Amino acid sequence: MELAQATQTTASAFGTNAVQTTEPARQLITCTLGDAEYGIDIMAVREIKGWTVTTAIPHAPPWVRGVINLRGIIVPILDLRARFGQGETTPTPMHVVVIIQTGTRTAGLLVDAVSDIIAISPGDIRPVPDVSMDVPESLISGLVPLERGMVALVSLDQLLCFSSDAAILAASNS
Repeated sequence: MELAQATQTTASAFGTNAVQTTEPARQLITCTLGDAEYGIDIMAVREIKGWTVTTAIPHAPPWVRGVINLRGIIVPILDLRARFGQGETTPTPMHVVVIIQTGTRTAGLLVDAVSDIIAISPGDIRPVPDVSMDVPESLISGLVPLERGMVALVSLDQLLCFSSDAAILAASNS
């Protein structure tokens, strides 16, 4: 898959010469949770499938819906809405699961819908404001303002970091 290129002009330290640099654009699949739009790196997406019933896992965090068997691979399904502290999703046949892979981890993200594929340049990404939020800021790696609204970039590495979440959950239950 060929990535689009974004050209950015920067001024030198003395402001006399403009230097052209070409940075590869990032392609994102955008998905929705209610009115909010989230971006997922397209290189991490393995497939998009309709919602199927999961098998529950005892003592799993509340945002882990369960697991599915995807062609012989057991894949945990995460409720992205619940993970972001926005309540649990009641899945319908209209919901979709985005199967992602980062490193050796594979998981499915339960979302309302997949809406678009966008290309952004690194300069388009804005930092997440330092505000008190129900969702740990580390789950969102940046914000991209678009004409149609804001897209929050999902940090897949942080999203799939279960061990620290399990420790936090265990500590809060004791």
